[in-house]
Amino acid sequence: MKKLKRSERLVDMTQYLLSKPHTLIPLTTFAERYGAAKSSISEDLAIIKDVFESEGLGELQTLAGAAGGVRYIPKLRRDHALRFAEELCQQLQQSDRILPGGYLYMSDLLGQPSLMNEAGKIIATAFSDREIDVVMTVETKGIPLAYATAAQLNLPVVLVRRDHQVTEGSAVSINYVSGSHKSIHTMSLSRRALKERSRVLIVDDFMKAGGTIQGMVDLLGEFNAEVAGVGVLVESGSVESEERLLEDYISLAVLSDVDSKTKRITVKPGNYFEN
Repeated sequence: MKKLKRSERLVDMTQYLLSKPHTLIPLTTFAERYGAAKSSISEDLAIIKDVFESEGLGELQTLAGAAGGVRYIPKLRRDHALRFAEELCQQLQQSDRILPGGYLYMSDLLGQPSLMNEAGKIIATAFSDREIDVVMTVETKGIPLAYATAAQLNLPVVLVRRDHQVTEGSAVSINYVSGSHKSIHTMSLSRRALKERSRVLIVDDFMKAGGTIQGMVDLLGEFNAEVAGVGVLVESGSVESEERLLEDYISLAVLSDVDSKTKRITVKPGNYFEN
């Protein structure tokens, strides 16, 4: 790379860090990239660190020593996250989202990259201090949120299938009971998709009683894998506590009520904002 002015170097260095979250980058990488002394690089990183923290963009962790370097940890400040959740609730409360049977149309929101990226950043923030190897979701609507979360954590995504595909090779399949409909369904995961004893963050777009997520938890048991956390975009608030199959999870929004007669939808920020 050609010699850059300091202002240009700061911009390029910032972009480099943003593109490699949760990755330890030795100072020598930047020194060689810009043909600059490590002392100058350290001063640049101090400026970037101050901006990241003051603007609520995340943390810049510095590790000393020969094997040290710098690591960018994306984090969204609580007030920014709450503002996002409130805006999400407003969009979910639009009366034209009500479908026959009292269901709520959400596919358009799940298809908005900017919205999913922000939601993924909040979930990644919530679990940023945990050891995680992969992000898992079940096909299909949870996929955008899972990839957005994984991008912030710099981790791979594992997809659980509703039906086994020949192209997946040998797979583990289990039956699970849907918490909302009390009906039996099947899900499967390729044996090549997940290493044994992996630590897994489960992400999904919607949770009612938690039957699907509990099914993924049970499936992980077949791989001797561990659940590192569970994050959902929206949870149903109409489920009685004794019917809820999960207790340890975070949600960004709670759907309290859908009144098909009055076309009224009640949504509030999720349990992530209760503490």
